[in-house]
Amino acid sequence: MVSCTCFVLCRSIYFCQYKVETALIINFWREKIKRMNLNKVSLIGNLTQDPAVRALPSGASLTTFTVATNYTWKDAESKERQQATEFHPVVAWGRLGNIVAKYLKKGDRVYIEGRLNTRNWEDKHGAKRYRTEIVANQLIMLGGKSGKADKSDKVNTEVAPEDVTVAKIPIESEA
Repeated sequence: MVSCTCFVLCRSIYFCQYKVETALIINFWREKIKRMNLNKVSLIGNLTQDPAVRALPSGASLTTFTVATNYTWKDAESKERQQATEFHPVVAWGRLGNIVAKYLKKGDRVYIEGRLNTRNWEDKHGAKRYRTEIVANQLIMLGGKSGKADKSDKVNTEVAPEDVTVAKIPIESEA
Protein backbone atom coordinates (compact mmCIF):
# COMPACT_ATOMS: atom_id res chain seq x y z
CA MET A 1 0.00 0.00 0.00
CA VAL A 2 2.79 2.40 0.79
CA SER A 3 4.36 1.99 -2.62
CA CYS A 4 1.00 2.55 -4.28
CA THR A 5 0.39 5.74 -2.29
CA CYS A 6 3.90 6.92 -3.08
CA PHE A 7 3.35 6.23 -6.75
CA VAL A 8 0.10 8.19 -6.73
CA LEU A 9 1.76 11.08 -4.91
CA CYS A 10 4.77 11.04 -7.24
CA ARG A 11 2.51 10.81 -10.22
CA SER A 12 0.37 13.74 -9.11
CA ILE A 13 3.49 15.79 -8.43
CA TYR A 14 4.79 14.86 -11.88
CA PHE A 15 1.53 15.93 -13.54
CA CYS A 16 1.47 19.09 -11.47
CA GLN A 17 5.04 19.84 -12.52
CA TYR A 18 4.12 19.06 -16.16
CA LYS A 19 1.17 21.47 -16.00
CA VAL A 20 3.39 24.18 -14.52
CA GLU A 21 6.05 23.65 -17.21
CA THR A 22 3.41 23.69 -19.93
CA ALA A 23 1.91 26.89 -18.55
CA LEU A 24 5.39 28.49 -18.47
CA ILE A 25 6.04 27.46 -22.09
CA ILE A 26 2.67 28.80 -23.24
CA ASN A 27 3.26 32.11 -21.44
CA PHE A 28 6.75 32.31 -22.94
CA TRP A 29 5.38 31.94 -26.49
CA ARG A 30 2.51 34.36 -25.82
CA GLU A 31 5.02 37.02 -24.80
CA LYS A 32 7.25 36.25 -27.76
CA ILE A 33 4.34 36.46 -30.23
CA LYS A 34 3.31 39.82 -28.77
CA ARG A 35 6.74 41.16 -29.79
CA MET A 36 6.89 39.45 -33.20
CA ASN A 37 6.17 41.14 -36.52
CA LEU A 38 5.58 39.69 -39.95
CA ASN A 39 6.94 41.13 -43.19
CA LYS A 40 5.90 38.75 -45.97
CA VAL A 41 4.69 39.34 -49.52
CA SER A 42 3.23 36.78 -51.96
CA LEU A 43 2.43 37.80 -55.54
CA ILE A 44 1.32 36.12 -58.73
CA GLY A 45 1.73 38.33 -61.77
CA ASN A 46 3.50 39.04 -65.04
CA LEU A 47 6.88 40.64 -65.65
CA THR A 48 6.50 44.06 -67.26
CA GLN A 49 10.04 44.14 -68.68
CA ASP A 50 13.07 41.92 -69.08
CA PRO A 51 15.07 41.59 -65.83
CA ALA A 52 18.08 43.88 -65.45
CA VAL A 53 21.26 42.49 -63.85
CA ARG A 54 23.89 44.62 -62.14
CA ALA A 55 27.17 43.60 -60.56
CA LEU A 56 27.96 45.51 -57.39
CA PRO A 57 31.51 46.53 -56.37
CA SER A 58 31.34 43.91 -53.59
CA GLY A 59 30.99 41.20 -56.25
CA ALA A 60 27.33 40.42 -55.51
CA SER A 61 24.85 40.38 -58.37
CA LEU A 62 21.55 42.24 -58.19
CA THR A 63 18.60 41.60 -60.52
CA THR A 64 15.69 44.01 -60.69
CA PHE A 65 12.35 43.62 -62.46
CA THR A 66 8.73 44.68 -62.11
CA VAL A 67 5.70 42.43 -61.63
CA ALA A 68 2.21 43.61 -62.59
CA THR A 69 -0.87 42.33 -60.76
CA ASN A 70 -4.53 42.97 -61.56
CA TYR A 71 -7.42 43.64 -59.23
CA THR A 72 -11.04 43.47 -60.37
CA TRP A 73 -14.20 44.50 -58.56
CA LYS A 74 -17.81 45.35 -59.28
CA ASP A 75 -18.67 49.03 -58.93
CA ALA A 76 -21.50 49.59 -56.44
CA GLU A 77 -23.12 52.44 -58.36
CA SER A 78 -22.76 51.47 -62.02
CA LYS A 79 -22.74 47.66 -61.41
CA GLU A 80 -19.94 47.37 -63.99
CA ARG A 81 -16.70 45.44 -63.58
CA GLN A 82 -13.72 47.66 -62.85
CA GLN A 83 -10.06 46.71 -63.12
CA ALA A 84 -6.88 48.22 -61.72
CA THR A 85 -3.28 47.20 -62.27
CA GLU A 86 -0.56 47.52 -59.65
CA PHE A 87 3.15 47.50 -60.48
CA HIS A 88 5.55 46.02 -57.90
CA PRO A 89 9.33 46.53 -58.12
CA VAL A 90 11.19 43.34 -57.19
CA VAL A 91 14.84 42.79 -56.27
CA ALA A 92 16.52 39.36 -56.38
CA TRP A 93 20.03 38.85 -55.03
CA GLY A 94 22.70 36.30 -55.89
CA ARG A 95 21.75 32.94 -57.35
CA LEU A 96 18.01 33.65 -57.41
CA GLY A 97 18.72 36.82 -59.37
CA ASN A 98 20.86 34.91 -61.85
CA ILE A 99 18.06 32.38 -62.39
CA VAL A 100 15.55 35.19 -62.96
CA ALA A 101 17.84 36.86 -65.49
CA LYS A 102 18.52 33.61 -67.33
CA TYR A 103 15.03 32.12 -67.58
CA LEU A 104 12.47 34.96 -67.37
CA LYS A 105 11.49 37.62 -69.88
CA LYS A 106 8.82 40.25 -70.32
CA GLY A 107 5.30 38.81 -70.01
CA ASP A 108 6.27 35.64 -68.11
CA ARG A 109 3.97 34.67 -65.24
CA VAL A 110 5.64 34.16 -61.83
CA TYR A 111 4.90 33.52 -58.18
CA ILE A 112 7.11 35.70 -55.97
CA GLU A 113 7.54 35.41 -52.23
CA GLY A 114 9.65 37.82 -50.22
CA ARG A 115 9.65 40.79 -47.89
CA LEU A 116 9.04 44.52 -48.23
CA ASN A 117 12.05 46.80 -48.00
CA THR A 118 12.09 50.61 -48.18
CA ARG A 119 15.27 52.40 -49.23
CA ASN A 120 15.87 56.13 -48.88
CA TRP A 121 18.43 58.46 -50.43
CA GLU A 122 18.96 62.08 -51.40
CA ASP A 123 18.66 63.01 -55.08
CA LYS A 124 20.77 65.58 -56.96
CA HIS A 125 18.61 68.45 -55.67
CA GLY A 126 18.90 67.41 -52.02
CA ALA A 127 15.35 66.06 -51.76
CA LYS A 128 14.87 62.88 -49.77
CA ARG A 129 13.57 60.04 -51.97
CA TYR A 130 12.02 56.70 -50.97
CA ARG A 131 11.49 53.45 -52.84
CA THR A 132 9.60 50.44 -51.46
CA GLU A 133 10.38 47.18 -53.19
CA ILE A 134 10.00 43.45 -52.70
CA VAL A 135 13.17 41.52 -51.86
CA ALA A 136 12.48 38.08 -53.34
CA ASN A 137 13.54 34.95 -51.51
CA GLN A 138 11.45 32.41 -53.44
CA LEU A 139 10.24 32.28 -57.03
CA ILE A 140 8.16 29.81 -59.03
CA MET A 141 7.98 30.15 -62.81
CA LEU A 142 4.37 29.66 -63.88
CA GLY A 143 4.89 29.79 -67.65
CA GLY A 144 4.56 32.35 -70.41
CA LYS A 145 2.04 35.14 -70.90
CA SER A 146 -1.32 34.31 -69.38
CA GLY A 147 -3.97 33.31 -71.89
CA LYS A 148 -1.53 32.79 -74.77
CA ALA A 149 -0.05 29.43 -75.64
CA ASP A 150 3.64 29.53 -76.42
CA LYS A 151 5.44 26.68 -78.20
CA SER A 152 8.28 26.85 -75.67
CA ASP A 153 5.91 26.35 -72.71
CA LYS A 154 5.83 22.56 -72.45
CA VAL A 155 5.28 22.43 -68.69
CA ASN A 156 2.23 20.27 -67.82
CA THR A 157 0.86 20.42 -71.38
CA GLU A 158 1.85 17.04 -72.80
CA VAL A 159 0.27 13.73 -71.84
CA ALA A 160 2.51 10.69 -71.55
CA PRO A 161 1.38 7.86 -73.85
CA GLU A 162 0.08 4.80 -72.08
CA ASP A 163 1.91 1.57 -72.96
CA VAL A 164 -0.71 -0.85 -71.69
CA THR A 165 -3.93 -1.46 -73.57
CA VAL A 166 -6.96 -3.28 -72.21
CA ALA A 167 -6.32 -6.31 -74.43
CA LYS A 168 -2.82 -6.83 -72.96
CA ILE A 169 -3.94 -7.02 -69.32
CA PRO A 170 -4.03 -10.68 -68.22
CA ILE A 171 -7.34 -11.83 -66.74
CA GLU A 172 -7.11 -14.10 -63.73
CA SER A 173 -9.06 -17.33 -64.14
CA GLU A 174 -11.85 -17.91 -61.65
CA ALA A 175 -11.46 -21.05 -59.55
